[in-house]
Amino acid sequence: MLNGHAIVIEVRYFRIRQFCMVHGLWFMEVSIYRRHKPSTINHPPMKVFFSKIYTIYAVFWFALFTLIAFPLVIIFSFFGKHRGGNLICSLAKIWADVWYFLLGIRHENIFESSYDPARNYVFLFNHISYMDIPCLFKAIRKQPFRMLAKAETKKIPVFGFIYSRGAVLVDRGSTERRAKSVRVLKSLLKHHISVGIFPEGTFNETGKPLKSFYDGAFRISIETGTPVKPVLFLDNYSIMNYHTLLSLKNGRSRAVFLEEISPAGYSLQQISLFRKKVFDIMESKLKAYNASWIKSGESS
Repeated sequence: MLNGHAIVIEVRYFRIRQFCMVHGLWFMEVSIYRRHKPSTINHPPMKVFFSKIYTIYAVFWFALFTLIAFPLVIIFSFFGKHRGGNLICSLAKIWADVWYFLLGIRHENIFESSYDPARNYVFLFNHISYMDIPCLFKAIRKQPFRMLAKAETKKIPVFGFIYSRGAVLVDRGSTERRAKSVRVLKSLLKHHISVGIFPEGTFNETGKPLKSFYDGAFRISIETGTPVKPVLFLDNYSIMNYHTLLSLKNGRSRAVFLEEISPAGYSLQQISLFRKKVFDIMESKLKAYNASWIKSGESS
């Protein structure tokens, strides 16, 4: 038995960060720490057991739907980037509906300000969980749209192929490819297809309501005259946080649609002002809704 002066080898996190929902890879991260007292981590065995069963259940249905969707996506791809992409987007909405139902997740869209499905928008989402991906298909129901996604996603077997056909991939390590992705997004807006972007770029692991925004979404909004429509995901961190897949559970899911923000009056030299205005609005609303990931002291 290890005492307080022994080296405690602690399997602290069973992190499946690359959960097949997004990255298709399973791995376990084992952290080894030197401690001066015994570990205080004590997960109830039955809770861990049922968490594992629920996770296996969720992943099974996800994998099954992915395999079923694969041939349909291949067929839809022959309809062209615009029409075919819209069909894939519709398929993803059906997938999200069925998967949420089977997992017992109850989704609700809250409209502080409604939106016109006949208009184009640059939808902006906060990014806090892998569950943000299915949630955005539960949120945007009335119109086709394309998400901006990391180019690395394409490398994932099966899922990467599907995702790449229904999203615009961006390689942030290449200025030329990043510019190409922006041109594609602008082209979609010209064809009356809205775009969706996580302006934080990756998971917000700061404990604050949001992490800093990139300029891309705001540049596109200004250059095309397309209004920004912020959408807040309030409960995805509680459903499955970014630490471990075993945190996956059912419950309430909410997406809050905020008032659209026009780029009118902003020039490209004022991107930082436009970005700050949107950031401040989203941050204040996340605090008002008491988002669960905000650490004490950050919500004031």
